[in-house]
Amino acid sequence: MRSSVVVFTCDLRLSDHPPLRAALREGRRVVPLFVRDPAVDAAGFAAPNRLAFLADCLRDLDARLRARGGRLVVREGDTVAQVCRVAAEADADEVHMAGDVSAFAHSRERRLRRALEAGGRRLYVHDTVSTAVAPGAVTPASSDHFAVFTPYYRRWSAEGLRDVLDVPRALTVPPEVGSAPLPERAAVRGVSPGLCPGGETEGRRGLTAWLRSGVEAYEERHDDLAGDATSRLSPHLHFGTLSPVEVVHRARRAGGAGAEAFVRQIAWRDFHRQVLAARPDAAAHDYRTRGDRWRAGKDAEADAEAWREGRTGYPVVDAAMRQLRHEGWMHNRGRLLTASFLAKTLYVDWRLGARHFLDLLVDGDVANNQLNWQWVAGTGTDTRPNRVLNPVAQGKRYDPQGAYVRRWVAELSDVPGASVHEPWNLPDQERASTGYPEPVVSLAEGLDRFRRARGRA
Repeated sequence: MRSSVVVFTCDLRLSDHPPLRAALREGRRVVPLFVRDPAVDAAGFAAPNRLAFLADCLRDLDARLRARGGRLVVREGDTVAQVCRVAAEADADEVHMAGDVSAFAHSRERRLRRALEAGGRRLYVHDTVSTAVAPGAVTPASSDHFAVFTPYYRRWSAEGLRDVLDVPRALTVPPEVGSAPLPERAAVRGVSPGLCPGGETEGRRGLTAWLRSGVEAYEERHDDLAGDATSRLSPHLHFGTLSPVEVVHRARRAGGAGAEAFVRQIAWRDFHRQVLAARPDAAAHDYRTRGDRWRAGKDAEADAEAWREGRTGYPVVDAAMRQLRHEGWMHNRGRLLTASFLAKTLYVDWRLGARHFLDLLVDGDVANNQLNWQWVAGTGTDTRPNRVLNPVAQGKRYDPQGAYVRRWVAELSDVPGASVHEPWNLPDQERASTGYPEPVVSLAEGLDRFRRARGRA
């Protein structure tokens, strides 16, 4: 019986899995393989929250495979070396994996292809595993990628999606291929106390619940900070425990304005992946430089540390930063507000903020994180690069009664209503009794500094 290897990376599921289905054709045996590569640690992407969620995902994947007669093989070491070793142990002539867009993934794919071909084996890389529409599938006439979302979304929406693939009923893993132990969440240190559970089972449960009772109101409520009316499915899309293709199909079947707005967010995710696929250097460098000379030195570092700790003196910013630390996740409106505050009000390099987000976000990945940060900083694809979000105005608009702030900023839990967004207006004694810090900078000063830096004053 011929054998294949399936390398799981950002696609930790059995549902709608093109590499797995291709590997199983003609009744082949298959080795479902995950490699714990130290190069990921060295690159700074092995943050505790993602390692804990990953452990959940791998255990769930193994359980789902065992229910079908298989098992997950885990190896540790260089991905290329381990895949070649497993292929040799299983006498496999094919290796299948999902395509990815980062420079790291492209380098890994090139190295793996060369190594396998040297041994007489073939590598098959499959698109639309971690995206709904493949990067490069839709392009403008004059470029290899879209630099503006709206025209991209029009073309993306018109693109036909492939059908959703069924879960394999059964599979056979060559018994001679051994495995390292599965990782355990409990062994990971530094995990956010409110981190959500991972795994395909949990992701599918969450998607079904969202489409049943949440998506209908998404268009009207997705910016409601206190209402927490988003899907919270981003970690499952990041780890691939949910298929973007299946998510779009199911959301479109649900129908309505809320589902359409939700699908637009999947397109936004694909948009950033096609940008990064075409411009891999955008992970660390400005997509569109503005000639910024970001603040540095002790004052800038003190401001950045206050931002990290959620003690800037601006309640909605601090609430969002404290949510991030507690949950390893942050509401999307909070991400916009906190990023704008660091990059524009404090005028600190967006890369510092992007690094902090990657240190904590369970859904943190190169494409979404880095390019969303650049969008907010005005060095990315935003067509209004000099817009600055006012945290007081935004707090009053998206948390009008202050419930979100009071949930996360304990010092202000007794301040009623919208007045929680401007604690500096409280009577002096009451203000002092909260112990809440003074603003690190006035909004007028921050705005003036940013405009002068960008030559807009």
